[in-house]
Parts: sequence; structure tokens; C-alpha cells
Amino acid sequence: MNHCANDNEDLPQDYSSPPCMMHLVDPASGRIVADRDVRQQQDLKRWRTAERERLIALRLAIGAEERRQLSGIIAGELDRILGDISGKIVGAYLPFRGEPDLRSWIEGLAARGAVAALPVVVAPRSPLVFRAWRRGDPLQPGVWNIPVPVGGAALTPDIVVAPVVGYDEACYRLGHGGGFYDRTLAALPQRPQILGVGYKRLGLRTIYPQSYDIPMDMIVTEAGTTVR
Repeated sequence: MNHCANDNEDLPQDYSSPPCMMHLVDPASGRIVADRDVRQQQDLKRWRTAERERLIALRLAIGAEERRQLSGIIAGELDRILGDISGKIVGAYLPFRGEPDLRSWIEGLAARGAVAALPVVVAPRSPLVFRAWRRGDPLQPGVWNIPVPVGGAALTPDIVVAPVVGYDEACYRLGHGGGFYDRTLAALPQRPQILGVGYKRLGLRTIYPQSYDIPMDMIVTEAGTTVR
């Protein structure tokens, strides 16, 4: 049975692409792609999903005391790399599911003359908004119940410190799969300094980066820094 023909019987004759071919349309460009490319993308998506689950389990298995120690080492490495940040806007994050806990480091940014800004999801498939925040400012639950500023001016960061689920040798970041950081970094008027942070054990040979993946300038772990 020709499902395409049957499915098209009630469609206008000038309909440009039958619904049974919609899986071949690249959502970004609108162009028709080869079925082989579609299968490769599906395979990559399944692989990334499996790797995310494995890597998140790895970091959740880190005990509270070890995580505190590793987070302190990472914070010290950030200080060493960034140096004088007076006058800079630093986009950071609050920890989620075992990520390095940099809350003390973020709270200390104001004393160093910098402005901390936390990411806020404003809509699905949209760039994040970074809002100014300092210790004592109110927070409320956001997406995935991650605390976000209740108010705070929207700022464009000079530096972005982004958590990684995984990372590779070329400083590409594997995130939680929402694509928020990639869309945000692509939409900023100018590229900030971008530092991915995570644990050494989350390293991969490659994440098989795609055209929409934006590399970090460097990856910071408790074992040191990898520069792109």
C-alpha cells in the first residue's frame, strides 16, 4: 500500500511536502535531508541520551564531602584563570543533580568587584536570560525546580561559567539536552569568555559535535583546565 498517496488524497495539490516526508525536513533550515542523515541524527540522539544518564549517575554517586572538596578546587582554579574580574558580569549557575557547588564562589563575586548573574528559562526553545543576583536577593523555583532570581536586571555576561554533564577533548559540552546554553551563546551580541565546569570523570573522547553545538573556551575540573 502506498501510504504517501493515500495520506495526500485530501491535501491541496500545491502542498509542498507530503506528511510522510516530514521526518526528512531539517527543522533549522527547512531543507530536505537524506534518510541516512536522519538515521545518524536519531542514533546520535539516542547515544547522547544514554551518555547523559550514565554521566549524571556518575556525579550523583560522588559523596557530599568529596563533592564539597572538588567544588572548592574548581572554584580555586576559576580564580586562577579569571584573575581580576572587577567590573565584569559573570553568568554562573546554582547546582543541580550533583553539579559542582559554586554558591560560595558566586556569593564572593561582589566583593571582587564583579556582578553575578543567574540564568532564567523564559520560554521553551528560547535563549536564557541572565539576571543580576547577589547574596540575600530572593529566589524562586524555576524549570526543574532550580532556584532563579525573583527580580534582578537582565544583563549580558562578559564571562559565562556553564555546568557540563559531559565534555570532550575539543571543549564541547554535553548538557541536559534542552539546548538552552547553545541557543543563548549563539544569540548574545558578542561572544563572552565561556568556561565549562565539571568533574574529571565526566570526560569523553568526543560528543560528536554538530553545527549547533558551541564549544567552550576551556573546561575546568578538579584536575586542571583544558583549553580549546
